[in-house]
Amino acid sequence: MTRTRLQGFTLIEVLVALAIVSTALIAGMHATASLRLNSERQTDRVLAQLCAENTLAQVRLSKQFPDVGDSTSSCVQAGRTLTVLVHVQPTPNPNFRKVQAQLSLEDRAVLQLSTVVGRY
Repeated sequence: MTRTRLQGFTLIEVLVALAIVSTALIAGMHATASLRLNSERQTDRVLAQLCAENTLAQVRLSKQFPDVGDSTSSCVQAGRTLTVLVHVQPTPNPNFRKVQAQLSLEDRAVLQLSTVVGRY
């Protein structure tokens, strides 16, 4: 009666395979987290863009020459509350004012948009 030797993987081969698989899984997790973060940042920028455009449109449509200074308000878009800082500055031509809308979400600057408003 002859004994046949069972063929299988050694412990080192199994550990090497496990190390390779775990490295691939960790790389996949990092890529997924990066994509999720980028998606959230892009969503924040789109919502901030909507708020900024709405705020500047309100300034232009108010038919009043804006006073120099700062004002703060909030803008709710898609369930997120953004803080809008409107900064009005004089220009070299006294018939125009530079209006800047700076948007932040949870004390993190997201977007800044500017326009020039003329005297009506």
